Amino acid sequence: MEPSVLTDPDMRPGEDAIYSHLGRRRALWDALFEHLRAEHPDCVAAWRYYNDGKSWLMNVSRKKKTVFWLSVIKGTFRITAYFTDKAADAIRASALSDERKQQFMEGPRYGKLGAITITFKKKRDVEDAKVLVALKTS
Repeated sequence: MEPSVLTDPDMRPGEDAIYSHLGRRRALWDALFEHLRAEHPDCVAAWRYYNDGKSWLMNVSRKKKTVFWLSVIKGTFRITAYFTDKAADAIRASALSDERKQQFMEGPRYGKLGAITITFKKKRDVEDAKVLVALKTS
């Protein structure tokens, strides 16, 4: 995985810094956050600097439940959502792309959790992210 570009612990990420790293993928960022504001207004985004990874990560939560983690990387951004094995049937039945379903089913395990990571490159990634958020908030 590519490292985050937001690595200065003294510089909380703001729109200008984020947009300067996203370039043309800013439209995907805007589409994701417009969807969150419209469909999941109770989701809260918070930036925090993590010393172990030496970078800023955004945690998007609903109540006390983490929906996804976000990091800005060179030229784009990625989100990761974690699911227990109990979510496997819902993931299989969802509108997620086959690539994302396979990532969960065959990817590494972190204790009892599996992850789905989306690195935003095209519009389809926003659609997968919408499904991911719906799975996490249902």
